[in-house]
Amino acid sequence: MEDTPSVERLSDFFAVGEEVTQDVFYGPRASNEVGDFAQDLGKNALLVTDQGLSIAGHASKIQHRLEKSGLKVTLFDQCIENPTEASVQACVDIAKAGQIDVIVGLGGGSSMDTAKGCNFILTNGGRMSDYWGIGKATQDMLPLIALPTTAGTGSECQSFALISQDQTHKKMACGDSKALPRITILDPELTLSQPKMVTACTGIDALTHALESAVTTKRSELSDRHAQLAFKLIHENLPQVFEVPDDVEARGHVLLGASHAGAAIERSMLGAAHSMANPLTAKYGIVHGVAVGLSLPVVMQFNAQCPESKSHYVKLARNSSLVPIASSDEEAFQALISRVYYLLSQAGFPSSLQELGVAEEDLNDLATEASGQWTAGFNPRPLEVNDFAQLYLSLFTTAPCQGEKERLG
Repeated sequence: MEDTPSVERLSDFFAVGEEVTQDVFYGPRASNEVGDFAQDLGKNALLVTDQGLSIAGHASKIQHRLEKSGLKVTLFDQCIENPTEASVQACVDIAKAGQIDVIVGLGGGSSMDTAKGCNFILTNGGRMSDYWGIGKATQDMLPLIALPTTAGTGSECQSFALISQDQTHKKMACGDSKALPRITILDPELTLSQPKMVTACTGIDALTHALESAVTTKRSELSDRHAQLAFKLIHENLPQVFEVPDDVEARGHVLLGASHAGAAIERSMLGAAHSMANPLTAKYGIVHGVAVGLSLPVVMQFNAQCPESKSHYVKLARNSSLVPIASSDEEAFQALISRVYYLLSQAGFPSSLQELGVAEEDLNDLATEASGQWTAGFNPRPLEVNDFAQLYLSLFTTAPCQGEKERLG
């Protein structure tokens, strides 16, 4: 007899609004319930995932659960990292033959983005570039069930699909409230098969989401609530996940934190750290989590020169018990920065752009690309091309502060 999953419904906390609903369920083995959820939404399911998860056995498990509940399943397991218009179209081509009426996205952000992208085109036609922006889908979309296997992007709680142009590799943010997953299932046991470096990259990505969404120009009381909780869950539990990878409880807390960070992004967007990371990934193939993690602390220091932004960082530090409530603002901010450097060192990331193979003569071109990224417009302190160039230069040979493990570990 299989263990009975312990499933907690968190939908009220993740509530979006009267017109858009999302049910969020959390708990070890919660993915066992995917068939019960899906059978209420459709009869012909498209399971969107990647080859790695098929090899690991996750895809066959979910497919079995769906079929056991009476659904016919069409499998697309060819998702690629940083999905493109062409890779999304390949998914659409498979889906069209299956008379699909419900989509299940299984995996990390790339699988979620592919599932959402397929949903756009399958229901509204055209190509992904037609939906670059917000609210451009005119027709209803199919219900989507999200099953994240990484604690990183938070895409399971967002209505955006990030799809790259085939030729330029520029990422297009295609957002529409109709693309938000109808049901999200957070099962920490699905994250246990991640290699250590994937855990590190996705965890630092989630950390960055929490810290960037907390200070953007679009931040709100609701986004702040998600960002605050996300940061606390991630910074308290990520070191334990690094040290004891099979700690399901710690993994669950990081997974939940990543989803709260995703919900914060949905309401407040991101900032300059992501603007700096995307060109590094596009030009050098640097893994997104590494690129955004390296960029994060210097962007925070840049933003903290704006008093309002600094006050938000200070609130994060105090609410997360990094410093006593009575500490000065400067002490609180420095504690927050130190915690970020500590987590980066625990992740084992390279500590400079030079170490990652970036050429110094490319920094100005990278700065130009960064200034044109859509997230740059939401950064709390405006940046020009020269500002980005200075930030990249500061990362070229400068390693993050060492010794934080001893002080903050």
